[in-house]
Amino acid sequence: MREREREMKVVALVSGGKDSCFAMMRCIDYGHQIVALANLIPLDDSVDELDSYMYQTAGHQIIVSYAECMGLPLFRRRIHGSTREHSVNYRMTPGDEVEDMYALLHEVKRQIPSVNAVSSGAIASDYQRMRVESVCSRLGLVSLAFLWKQDQITLLEEMIRRGIVAVTVKVAAIGLNPSEHLGRELKDLKLHLLKLNEKYGIHVCGEGGEYETLTLDCPLFHKARIFIDKYKGILDNPNSTIASVGVLHPLSFHLEQKDASYSTSHLPAVFEVEGNPTFTQASSSKPLDSEFDPDKGEQAVNFRISSTGKNLLSVGCWIQNSSKTSNGLQEDLAAVLRQIELRLGAEGFGWVNVLYVHLYISDMKQFALANEVYVKYITSAECHFGVPSRSTIELPLVKCGLGGGYVEVLVAREPEKKKVLHVQSISCWAPSCIGPYSQATQYKGVLYMAGQLGLDPPTMNLCVGGPTAELEQALQNSEAVAKCFNTSIFTSTFLFVIYCSARLTSSEKMQVREKLKSSFDSSDSPAFLYVLASDLPKGASVEVKPVIYAPEVEEETEELEVGKLRMPLENIFGKLQIDKTCYQLCNIKDKLLSCIVSITNTEASKICSQDDSAFDFQCGSKKHMTIISTFCASIVAKTLCENGFSWNDLVILRFYYPTSLLLSADLMDCVFSEAFLDLARDDESIKFGKEPLFNLVPVIGSGQSAHMDDLITCELLASKL
Repeated sequence: MREREREMKVVALVSGGKDSCFAMMRCIDYGHQIVALANLIPLDDSVDELDSYMYQTAGHQIIVSYAECMGLPLFRRRIHGSTREHSVNYRMTPGDEVEDMYALLHEVKRQIPSVNAVSSGAIASDYQRMRVESVCSRLGLVSLAFLWKQDQITLLEEMIRRGIVAVTVKVAAIGLNPSEHLGRELKDLKLHLLKLNEKYGIHVCGEGGEYETLTLDCPLFHKARIFIDKYKGILDNPNSTIASVGVLHPLSFHLEQKDASYSTSHLPAVFEVEGNPTFTQASSSKPLDSEFDPDKGEQAVNFRISSTGKNLLSVGCWIQNSSKTSNGLQEDLAAVLRQIELRLGAEGFGWVNVLYVHLYISDMKQFALANEVYVKYITSAECHFGVPSRSTIELPLVKCGLGGGYVEVLVAREPEKKKVLHVQSISCWAPSCIGPYSQATQYKGVLYMAGQLGLDPPTMNLCVGGPTAELEQALQNSEAVAKCFNTSIFTSTFLFVIYCSARLTSSEKMQVREKLKSSFDSSDSPAFLYVLASDLPKGASVEVKPVIYAPEVEEETEELEVGKLRMPLENIFGKLQIDKTCYQLCNIKDKLLSCIVSITNTEASKICSQDDSAFDFQCGSKKHMTIISTFCASIVAKTLCENGFSWNDLVILRFYYPTSLLLSADLMDCVFSEAFLDLARDDESIKFGKEPLFNLVPVIGSGQSAHMDDLITCELLASKL
């Protein structure tokens, strides 16, 4: 068992089914404490099953006994609402049945203030999971869903092996006959369920509504177990030619005590939660310091805005401050986000249009403060098609005169076409995104995945074993996310960024490279970009960021052309040709183009060979950087042209440069801007706007190899999708 981050006091949502009980067992496995139970039941006791995608109520007449079986308080509420908000992304809706859950958990929290988490048995239903997450967010609770996305056959076998005794209280699937299978124990139905899964594809855990269960005993029932003495079967559609629906209605039951010393004179309390729910939206964030003003000082600083593309574009913003001072990370970041908000608004866009956010901050120790600022701007309410995905790293921004915060956003003109995966629950599936950022965003055939750390999902702690172990876990986490979009990082990634902590030794960097190399087939491996960052979230050693070709289901997939040029790349800069080992390119169906170009010390020396003075990697000159920036602009133009892409197709263009160059950000900005202006002057068909179309990113090091010792590394992404 890995060390947990912290023990949580958990209220468990119980329906009586096997899943909610096993979810409680998983909570205890990971060191959390169940302190209360919560259950929602129909208004009328005689009603067995509601027409609800949200709640299981079959067998609800027996759930009151769970308090005695477990020795825990039970909070119950009758369901007054109905399904009024039908979309998967739930918004607070008065009169909806979800508001009954809110009222129930609100009362639990009021009576037991130490409660900080909610357990649920969600396995595959986004509809249920996201509603639980919505309620948890509004109440400041953590959602625990340890069964989420787990293999159902494995789950079924483990539930039985670990002593869950459950009987079917509803059957509603082909191959399940009410007269034969209603009231049967789960262990006795296992083989039959597996056969039905193989024959008809039914969910063996009943996630498709095939059946529901009632747990009569399990290891958590320390005090007593339940016996059903008498029941009757009720057929819902007896004349169905496909599958009859049958519900078990209990007529009588009793408890058998397990603990002889247990006194029934001190039974746990059962609370009936009544009254109308108090409607409150989720708090967007924790309150900021009262002295903090997002607009403070905006007039006193200079901002630099970059913008690329036409239909899909990136917008970057940073502070130009040659004095290398900062107003503080909070104020700098707020000012930058405000400028991006204004820039988006000028184009008729908003945060709803943002697919992805690159958040560069000057001090990872202030990550929590950065998040407080972030959630003042980017919220679920603002992003009603789903919050953007995000990656965060620390860079030497202040040292380079770029302020405390630097932000790039990827913007789509048609936000309604994006598909977002935002799982806030802590589970065994992949790390949760508790804040307003998503695991991944799919847009027009491309999956933009959030930066993934080597976190153990159920504990949210970095796995032990060093950088390679973290990398392996990060790859597993990324693959779990990719599978939700019916793709794989190992076969469909066309651009793979690996952020490495500056703490890594040379040996550890090489180990990371070898581990990554062994994880991908060399024949179709993506373009790799390594970036050496000052620090990463949680003090991680590595963070990975795959960009994946993930067409919609109806689109025909095609093998990636990785490292192969459409036409020979020659005569890029006069008679000079860049070494092919410094160039990685991926062209997908002439619709997507990614490219990594490494300007190494050797290449820089060749580029600058026309100059009389020798090039010095450690202390470059403006003259030499002017030559190199002109070369970089030329190679970008050549790459786009020879692969049939225009400047309007350009989505991302970044130039990473090491702080060891001892060249200021202002100087780098000046020479690169001039290089692209010269390019436009030489070719009248090229038209750039007033804003630069590139971002200059200061790093400790970067490159297409784990040495990360390039002078300049170019990252390019273009799209016609």
